[in-house]
Amino acid sequence: MQRGRPAVANRNESTLTRCVNAVFAFVRMAEFEILFFLFFFIAFIIFKDLTSRPEYNQILVKKPGGNDVWPF
Repeated sequence: MQRGRPAVANRNESTLTRCVNAVFAFVRMAEFEILFFLFFFIAFIIFKDLTSRPEYNQILVKKPGGNDVWPF
């Protein structure tokens, strides 16, 4: 396939091959958006995992040193 020319579907190819080619063409076109979404999704999962641990919660609640000025 030459660059700059639209691809013409070859009728000798099976429907499955044309569908797979269409998916690959979409992924090539939307590569940045897919990676952008994956980055935020993975960051959300990691942050959610870290903040659900009890020791992380203790860091936010208790102040080291004994003099506690937090209202709760």
